Amino acid sequence: MHNSAFPFAGLGSTLRRFEAEMKRAITPGCRLGILVRYVVDAVANPKVKRVIELAIGPLLLLALWWVAFKGQLVNKDLLPSPIDTLRDTISSIAAGKMTGDIVHTIVRVGYSILIAVVAGVPIGIVLGAKDAIYRSVEFLVDFFRSTPATAMFPLFLLLFGLGDIAKIAVAAFAAWLVIVFNVAYGVMNARQTRILAARSMGASSLRIFKDVIFYETLPQTFVGLRTAVSLALVVIIVAEMFIGATDGIGHRIIDAQISYSLTEMYGSILVAGAMGYGLNFMLLTIERSLIHWSGK
Repeated sequence: MHNSAFPFAGLGSTLRRFEAEMKRAITPGCRLGILVRYVVDAVANPKVKRVIELAIGPLLLLALWWVAFKGQLVNKDLLPSPIDTLRDTISSIAAGKMTGDIVHTIVRVGYSILIAVVAGVPIGIVLGAKDAIYRSVEFLVDFFRSTPATAMFPLFLLLFGLGDIAKIAVAAFAAWLVIVFNVAYGVMNARQTRILAARSMGASSLRIFKDVIFYETLPQTFVGLRTAVSLALVVIIVAEMFIGATDGIGHRIIDAQISYSLTEMYGSILVAGAMGYGLNFMLLTIERSLIHWSGK
């Protein structure tokens, strides 16, 4: 049980053992010694230590928020209590009030990333395979990649109107540029020694691409994919705020701000951040499981 991937595997038996030892202890000093020993053993466990490390960031954020609230470092009419915010947010999620907005935002992000991957990976491969082709369009890629996606809203509104298509299209365009750049960069920087080794063994160009270049490109492709997902989420949420949306986390944030519902506004912002973190963590987990050989 202790070798399980779950950091708290065997917790029940450990607690029963702890309770039994505490009952047998006679003096308060003995009980304190047992408690200290179990705490030290728990912290020494790599999996528990990892959980503690992951918890430090959120706890630090809440602590700073609490200090700012209690010390009135920010106007109390503009910053609600973190406890009230978390309580109201958890209640809204438990009651299903946020479910629809979260789902709509995730679906829009999913569509935009799907479009970006399908259109971006092949183009990135073509551009990366031939330096001359990449150099000829490098200015266009870098120009639009450096242009804020939000600056493209008016153009996409004219092209696609106020519906979901405009929101998805502008997010897909921004994500597409990131994926094209990273895939092309990955292809161009594939290890030449492995390509030459495959070529010396008589492998065809298609075989070299399929068995060597494709796998060499995967790490950089996933870097681009994680960046693209984060960017698509940002664009979608901003679009939901200002491009005629009736649902989504972005709409929920701006609606709460207009109605001066501060706990709902801050809670929705926390949910948006959790969504971004969750999507990045999911892709990072997939990357580690699929590309465990990266760097070897």
